[in-house]
Amino acid sequence: MADYYDSADLAKFGEIGREAPELAGKFFDYYAAVFAEGALSEREKALIALAVAHAVQCPYCIDAYTQTCLEKGSNPAEMTEAVHVAAAIRGGASLVHGLQMRKTAEKLSF
Repeated sequence: MADYYDSADLAKFGEIGREAPELAGKFFDYYAAVFAEGALSEREKALIALAVAHAVQCPYCIDAYTQTCLEKGSNPAEMTEAVHVAAAIRGGASLVHGLQMRKTAEKLSF
């Protein structure tokens, strides 16, 4: 196996419903509704999705939402800033959990 991640698999995403078509249909309906224009524009939602894709480290989502962001009119500077927002939140979440570590360490210290 050359690589675990194969970018060609992204085009096969619809196949996830092969064994559970009803559940897949419900997911895809929900997904379409979430990304439809609403209080947030499709462009804003794509930027959020790109940031989340980086936070959860999904290469398929990163590819898909990079393309979607560009198609919806975002530029690389905006996209990079969105990724930095995700990194800041992820880093902050890691650091704030240090408080839990300190509380536990204080309880266990002899």
